[in-house]
Amino acid sequence: MRKFNTAGPIRPALHYNVPPLERLHLPEVLELIRDERYFVLHAPRQTGKTSALLALRGLLNGGSVGGYRCAYINVEPAQTAREDVGRAMGAIASQIAREARYTLNDSATAEAAETLDTNRRPDDVLGNLLERWARAAREPLVLLIDEIDALVGDTLVSVLRQLRAGHVRRPHGFPQSLVLCGVRDVRDYRIRADSTKQVIAGGSAFNIKAKSLRMGDFGRDEVRELLGQHTAETGQEFEPGAVQAVWEQTRGQPWLVNALALEMCFSAGAPRKPGNPLSESDVFEAREALVRRRDTHLDQLADKLREPRVRRVIEPLLAGGDAGYTDRDFEYVRDLGLVASGRTLRVANPIYGEVLPRELTWVLQHEIAPQETAWYVHPHGGLDMDGLLAAFQDFFRQNSEHWIRRAQYTEAGPQLVLQAFLHRVVNATGRIEREYALGSRRVDLLVVWPRSGGREDRIVVECKLVRKGRSLSRTIEEGLEQTKRYMDISGTEAGHLVVFDMRPDRSWAERIFRKDRDRQGARITVWGA
Repeated sequence: MRKFNTAGPIRPALHYNVPPLERLHLPEVLELIRDERYFVLHAPRQTGKTSALLALRGLLNGGSVGGYRCAYINVEPAQTAREDVGRAMGAIASQIAREARYTLNDSATAEAAETLDTNRRPDDVLGNLLERWARAAREPLVLLIDEIDALVGDTLVSVLRQLRAGHVRRPHGFPQSLVLCGVRDVRDYRIRADSTKQVIAGGSAFNIKAKSLRMGDFGRDEVRELLGQHTAETGQEFEPGAVQAVWEQTRGQPWLVNALALEMCFSAGAPRKPGNPLSESDVFEAREALVRRRDTHLDQLADKLREPRVRRVIEPLLAGGDAGYTDRDFEYVRDLGLVASGRTLRVANPIYGEVLPRELTWVLQHEIAPQETAWYVHPHGGLDMDGLLAAFQDFFRQNSEHWIRRAQYTEAGPQLVLQAFLHRVVNATGRIEREYALGSRRVDLLVVWPRSGGREDRIVVECKLVRKGRSLSRTIEEGLEQTKRYMDISGTEAGHLVVFDMRPDRSWAERIFRKDRDRQGARITVWGA
């Protein structure tokens, strides 16, 4: 039985899949190869790049396209050599030896690579080996180099420059076409080389690049197709709302789509027995399990939050503040897959939007005492949001200064404290949906609380920060308009606006208040903090 794949390249006999070659710009790729071009394929981690490269290798070696020898090497083993160029070239030569022997049946090249003295003239050894490999047969050689951005410093510079030096000898004396594959476009590399004590731009070290192709996420129809494969093979159906929820929560990020589906359909290791169709609530249960488990994919992204260039992009986004980052900061965070751009910059998908605040407030969440449900749940089962936000005001007054002072993302500190408090209380039964928009000067939260009979409470909580040079009254008026708009979008009549007045000359007596306001017929409760 096939399953959803969350680790390593796709194996069609074992995994449901969107055919990897369909996800490439295949006609363009084949044209670049025919035209003897060197180009780049990049995308965030666990998007399907390696699966696409292996499928391309199979196509070029299988005869349907014809006339090529295509080889795939992964240079990640050379990462541990750091800037020891000789050691790194030895690791790369070993990868070439295996590929020559087991994929192309080229024992002569394999033996040459295995016996190579890579410490003798290390800055030319790869070029010489590729020249010998290209001349070993009449068919032109196409080389696919994966994980190129695992290399660092002098090692990366040496590889790029040896490839550039051999470029003029193609197609008979060097690979006819070459693909560099990694998370980032080579033009964005800023390589710190110890040998020259300077920063070298990847674009200058590899200025023979003809084009950069970016592999995208799944589209809505591809998500539906992938889930449909499981239904066709097992009989387990998905409600239309569940398929839509998978799409909306992942925005087609391939690992997330597969991980959600795997959790829903195989959470106990064995396939779920066909019965009632999987529902939207099953999707959210699976989402919560993934986030709590902090699987490697999510943990790696969360770890990136410590990097200054990531913080410069993510912090104003989480706070609804204005951009203060450079174009290189943005390109780096976009290439990691953390953000996506549209009319405004946004977190790439709601699951990442859930992971980010939880990661940044993990310590605070564990400092908040476990909550008994009795005080914030009405006798009829509804959520007492008034009581919950009144309790938050008291908590914020007692704890905010200490926590915000030691927080890494201080600009977004008040909003993160609120989210940590709500998460600790609400997520045991309900969930919080979050919307961030750069420059919006707000954070939108939607608290979803299930009730009996399949009903649910949906409560908007809007966060605003009184910024220097702006009045409290103007901030509240803007917030009321934004809260009403989000209430309309969310289809709810319950709205709350939390206004954080962090100006240093304000006392707690001035900051803490509660007001009921009317906006276009809707009652919105304003909370000062």
